[in-house]
Amino acid sequence: MSSSKTPVSTSSIADIRISTSNDDYYDDERYEKALQYIEEVTTHADEIQKRVLSQILSINQNVEYLQRHCLSGHTDLETFKKLIPVITYEDLKPDIDRILANGNTDSPPILCQHPISKFFRSSGTSSGVWKSIPTTEDDAERRSFFRSLIMPIIRQKVPDLDKGKVMYLIFVNPQVNTPGGITLNAASTSFFKSSYFLKEFNEDPYYNYTSPIETMFCEDSYQSMYSQLLCGLYYSNEVLRLGAPNGSGLVQAIRFLQENWTILCNDIRTGSITNVKITDPSVLEAVLKVLKPNPKLAEFIETECKRDESWKGIIARLWPNAKYIKTTVTGSTMSHFIPTIDSYSNGLPIVSIRYTSSECYLGLNLNPLCKPNEVSYTLIPTMGYFEFIPVDDHEKQQHPELVDLANVKLGQEYEIVVTTYAGLYRYRVGDVLRVAGFKNNAPQFNFMRRKDALLSIETDKTNEVELQNAVQKAAKHLVEFNLSLVDYTSYSDRSTIPGHYVLFWELQWPNNNDIVRATSSVFEQCCLTAEESLGTEYRHLRNQSHKSSIGPLEIRIVEKGTFKKLMDYATTIGGAAVHQYKTPRSVKLAPILELLNSRVVSNYISPKCPSSELQRINQHDHP
Repeated sequence: MSSSKTPVSTSSIADIRISTSNDDYYDDERYEKALQYIEEVTTHADEIQKRVLSQILSINQNVEYLQRHCLSGHTDLETFKKLIPVITYEDLKPDIDRILANGNTDSPPILCQHPISKFFRSSGTSSGVWKSIPTTEDDAERRSFFRSLIMPIIRQKVPDLDKGKVMYLIFVNPQVNTPGGITLNAASTSFFKSSYFLKEFNEDPYYNYTSPIETMFCEDSYQSMYSQLLCGLYYSNEVLRLGAPNGSGLVQAIRFLQENWTILCNDIRTGSITNVKITDPSVLEAVLKVLKPNPKLAEFIETECKRDESWKGIIARLWPNAKYIKTTVTGSTMSHFIPTIDSYSNGLPIVSIRYTSSECYLGLNLNPLCKPNEVSYTLIPTMGYFEFIPVDDHEKQQHPELVDLANVKLGQEYEIVVTTYAGLYRYRVGDVLRVAGFKNNAPQFNFMRRKDALLSIETDKTNEVELQNAVQKAAKHLVEFNLSLVDYTSYSDRSTIPGHYVLFWELQWPNNNDIVRATSSVFEQCCLTAEESLGTEYRHLRNQSHKSSIGPLEIRIVEKGTFKKLMDYATTIGGAAVHQYKTPRSVKLAPILELLNSRVVSNYISPKCPSSELQRINQHDHP
């Protein structure tokens, strides 16, 4: 790590921010400046972090929240840490609710000096809590600038991307207004409907999209998906990269293609839209401007879709010039989809380029072509002020000791805490990161999981990583029967005595004989393997000789299409955007449990207790 203490040049940072609004926004000089910017801010990360905090506190010094904590007029780090508490969304919710109700009418402003222009709605499928995160126009510019750093990084590794098209599936959800007159929407929807995206869409040669903007802005998810895939297939030979915001969304798109390829081919063959479900006039008009009859292309697509029932390599075959797939597959929630995407793409590189949240844009992957399990994000120190809570046996302590960005340790896991220009102060985002290395003086992090335990019956606590590991190992028993796990979720069932873990699995198989060959004993073995893969405390509670505190793990097999219905619930009833949606790895809401249980076709119970730690030691010593 570099030990340079040379003060950072504020002018160089200002220059590149200004250049994003100039006519030369997309020239080579600006891309070089972007890389220089990353070098500079990572070299002087500690100094920049202190200046960012000072700026945030100076701009917002008169707001009610800081006055409430006696910080008004103080901009130094020591006083900030002494007076400002570490909080969660629940702590901030009363203030958020006031702004939702009253808008920007309070004097002094409650959270930040600049008017709150929008609220970002974060997805809360499993917990039922949809968080409303404040943002400002100034913060929108900051996020747009962050996004402008992406292509300079990628084009170092993959040249000439401006010589073709990108098929990137973009979806928006309806905008709502709060009682106080401020719009509420997903962060991604807000960006896609902003002037920043329109400039990118119309002017940036690196973002020559296959889809007309009307197809992206269609709020009907079926019509949007169908029309974007139709245009993406029509331009298949010109596509140099493709993707979706996250891995689950990309897999969902391929499965949508499996269900609709025949009518898509017919539309390409005739140069018309025969799908009666496509009724949006703006979508119809925009697509028909693109579409011309192409029987040869339709025949090619039809041949490829019929070639292999497993659809192995379908992405690489339908888009033969694609150089990589852009989608997020980091963390235990999304890593589940890596094998499926690899199979569909014949191993095309999967690029997970950015780490963002509704609260703050955070980090960039400076090695975009690395393997998915090696992705690390370099936090950009100008985006906000970052602190870290070490994750250890004292994770739940009331007054945790926080570590600054410059003082994190290699290999240690931390929960990230952010302070933003838009009025979040020492806010626990809930993400657990592990320090993987350093770019100059800035740490690089692996995204590990969300912080909270997913499953718990007694004193056991199973997190996302542990659950994902257990599911992966258990699902290996299905391979010889040609079965694959489409998706899964779980919940802690305390309605039984004792309570027990339940896994909901949706399976896929090429033909019906495969599912018939998999007997009950196979799925019971899956249950046992899952239990064997869980933590020491879980196995101990399952193995108490006089009375187990946890009952045997249960797997419930659900009908095909169940997880699509789960997504539909989140996006229609819950209000999440299609591209924002992530399968919850644990569920609690009664309507979701009711939906899952209504589609169970069979269930299986672990046939015996898993090995305790003592039994494992004895087995190792006495094979």
